Amino acid sequence: GKEVIIANAIIAILTIGGQQLFSFFTFSCPCHVGQNLIYGLAFLGVPALILLIVGYALNSQTWRLIMGKRPHFERVTSSNRLLKCKLLCFVLCSITGRALVAPVTWLAVTLINGSYYICAVSEYVPVYYYGAAPNVTATERSRILATFPCRQLVPPELARARDEVILLLRYQSQVAGWLLIAVVVITVFLSYCLASCFSPLSFLHFRYWSSYVHNEQELFDEAAEQHSRLYAMQHVRKFFGFVPGSENVREIRIPSLREWQAISGLAFLKRVDEEHYDYSLLHDWALKERASGRYLRIDEDP
Repeated sequence: GKEVIIANAIIAILTIGGQQLFSFFTFSCPCHVGQNLIYGLAFLGVPALILLIVGYALNSQTWRLIMGKRPHFERVTSSNRLLKCKLLCFVLCSITGRALVAPVTWLAVTLINGSYYICAVSEYVPVYYYGAAPNVTATERSRILATFPCRQLVPPELARARDEVILLLRYQSQVAGWLLIAVVVITVFLSYCLASCFSPLSFLHFRYWSSYVHNEQELFDEAAEQHSRLYAMQHVRKFFGFVPGSENVREIRIPSLREWQAISGLAFLKRVDEEHYDYSLLHDWALKERASGRYLRIDEDP
C-alpha cells in the first residue's frame, strides 16, 4: 500500500544521506597493493550486509514468522501443507523485498559515486598506462596503479594516464550502479505483475483486503494497549491499594519488606501452566499472594 511505498522511500533517502556522510567522514583509500581491494569491498559490502540484517530485524513479519506456532489441534493435510508452503514463500519474499531496500540503495549509490570501486580495482586495470609505458615489472606496475586513487602519490609524468584510468573506472562503476537499479526496478515490477496474476482477488477486493488488514492491526494494537493497561492496573491496585489517577483515595496499602523483595529484581517470562504465563514479578505476586497487610487511611482534606 501507500504506507509501504512511503516507508521504502524514507529508508532509501536515509540510506543515501547516510552513505554520503559515511563516505565524507570515514572513507580514505590506502592506495597500497593488496589493501585497496579489501578496503573497497569492505566499504561496499559490510554496510550493505549490516543494513540487510537490520532490515530483517526491524520487520515485524520476521518475528511473527519465527515465533508463530501451529495449533496442536490443526490437522496436517496435503492441501494445508501446500497452502502453508505458498504462504511461507510469499511472506519470505515480502520480508526480503523490504529488507533489500536499504542495502540495494547503498550499493547503487556507492557504485554511482565510484570512489569505492575505483579504490578496490585500480591495481587490476587491464591497460598499460594509455601511452605511458615505462620499463617496469608487473609488480611495480601494480604498485603504481594502486596509487592512482590518491592523486598526490602519482608521479607528474603519469598524471594524464592516472586521469584516464580513473575515468575508465568511474564509468564502469556508474554503469554497474545504473544496471543494478534497472535490474531491481524490473524485478520489482515483474514480481508485482506475477503476484497480481496469481492473486485470487480482484483489484477492488484486494484493496479492500489490504485496508481490512491495516485497520485490524491498528485496532488490535489499541485493544492490546488498553487490555494490558487494565490488567496491570488490577495488580498495581492490589499492591498499593489504589491506581494512579483515582480520585477520593481513602486509604493506601503499605507493602511489607518481603513483598517489596518479591517484586524487585530481574525476571523472565515464566510459564505457569499449559495456557498461562506470568509477565512480571508483580504479576506473579498478585496471582499468588493475598492482598492483606497494613493499610493507611488518607484524610480527604489535604
